[in-house]
Amino acid sequence: MTINLKENERLDELQRNGYRIIQNPEKFCFGMDAVLLSGFARAKEGDKVLDLGTGTGIIPILMEAKTKAFHLTGLEIQEESADMARRSVALNGLEERIRIVQGDIKEAGTLFGAASFDVVTCNPPYMIGQHGLTNPEAPKAIARHEILCTLEDVIGQTAKLLCPGGNFFLVHRPFRLAEIMVLLCRYKLEPKRMRLVYPFADKEPNMVLIEAKRGGKPRMTVEKPLIVYKEPGIYMPEIYEIYGY
Repeated sequence: MTINLKENERLDELQRNGYRIIQNPEKFCFGMDAVLLSGFARAKEGDKVLDLGTGTGIIPILMEAKTKAFHLTGLEIQEESADMARRSVALNGLEERIRIVQGDIKEAGTLFGAASFDVVTCNPPYMIGQHGLTNPEAPKAIARHEILCTLEDVIGQTAKLLCPGGNFFLVHRPFRLAEIMVLLCRYKLEPKRMRLVYPFADKEPNMVLIEAKRGGKPRMTVEKPLIVYKEPGIYMPEIYEIYGY
């Protein structure tokens, strides 16, 4: 299928099933955190999956390629990003498998109804408040800072959207780990699995991957560290595997 790209847009290869994605580097492009989350998240055959704040649709597209989920939905508030996501879904012939909805995370429970998904994923804005912002309305600022939604908005809506026993997969920053755990427990999303991501073996972690279960019993597994780089410019073998190289 051919598709017309808009100004400043480009097509990027995803190394999975020949899939491609439309992105605009002037607005926002997906990062490694989204790819790592798609590799960490799990979905069984027949599962209905929702990605909150899907951006250009990278996580639903990658999870469609990597899992046997029945159907995937991406929720995105920014019109331009949602439009790119829809066109990427169409470009890859995935209209029957992936649906992109433009809407607000804070209203997700109303948009979709309670207990309507088996799996929820989210790569949310990491930064609190207005620190370092020059244009709070810019797409990159909205993607990185808690301007349109907070971490509690994400977790509170996830608790409504998940079926009992459903799983939530989150990528975030370690400096907010205490807050994440408190909020998960407050909304009865029991942390079950955690993995810290390190840029190099001798550096501090800069990402954390978390799985939580709605109504789960207390017990969490901390998995071995995920190291990104063997040396500058050279990924560790597991990272190449997650990317599909």
